[in-house]
Amino acid sequence: MAYTTNPHLPKVRMQAVRLVRAGWSIRRAARYTGFSHGAIINWIKKAPLDGRRVIPTLSSRPHHHPRELNSEIVQAVIDYRMKHQRCAEVLHHLLLRDGYQVSLSSIKRVLRRQGLVRHSPWKKWHTYSPRPIAEKPGILVQIDTIVDGAPDDRLYIYTLLDVCSRWAYALPQERINTHRSLRFIKQAINISPFPFQTLQSDHGSEFSKWLTEKLNEHGLSHRHSRVRTPSDNGHLERFNRTIQEECLNRVPRTVKHYQKEITEYLHFYNTERPHMGLNMKTPMQVVRSY
Repeated sequence: MAYTTNPHLPKVRMQAVRLVRAGWSIRRAARYTGFSHGAIINWIKKAPLDGRRVIPTLSSRPHHHPRELNSEIVQAVIDYRMKHQRCAEVLHHLLLRDGYQVSLSSIKRVLRRQGLVRHSPWKKWHTYSPRPIAEKPGILVQIDTIVDGAPDDRLYIYTLLDVCSRWAYALPQERINTHRSLRFIKQAINISPFPFQTLQSDHGSEFSKWLTEKLNEHGLSHRHSRVRTPSDNGHLERFNRTIQEECLNRVPRTVKHYQKEITEYLHFYNTERPHMGLNMKTPMQVVRSY
């Protein structure tokens, strides 16, 4: 952070230097500009000789921290990373084993500053583009997955909901990945009574960079909700609760039963079930109104 935020000060510094170079004394230039004698001297030392008209404001960030890691530990972290090619947690264990006193957070910070952090090609740092206003069906469609059961006996349900009309679609699966996500979206597009424009998901591995690229190839936009902000997909999160309470919790936990019952429930949900958020209309009634 700079020690001043005055946008005019870089020009004032160079103006004072020019006055001194034109023959003014340092004391006279200091009185004229309202700065100290020592400040004018420092500006003269910093004044560029390449014709620039300003002396830029430098950052006041300190060059060192009183509790910074010593160079020996920093070099040890780098050497261990180059030798073992392991993650920060493993490096932390190895360094402690060999007598180095360093925290896990310090190791992660060193790796990040040295450019030694690898990122999966399937993931990326997401930029949050402006969320489109769901004025019509299909402008903003939310997609998610429900995890049902214990880790050793899990079933997954892909869910999808249009924010404007609340039209919903769901499909049970024994496994989830990016390819199954794309297949699910294509099936939803085929039966949807309106075209999709933007799909919004969380940062799950089944909604990764590959899926974004494939959706873009099909003319669809894909945006991600903010990290640790489930309210961004709030409409779909509420539908996930509804389908679990009104359908999934009342049938046997098998893919065969889920497929049959979810299909029947979706017909009821989209065409017969009144929604308070839609003034007691059904999703299909809202769709037909556009």
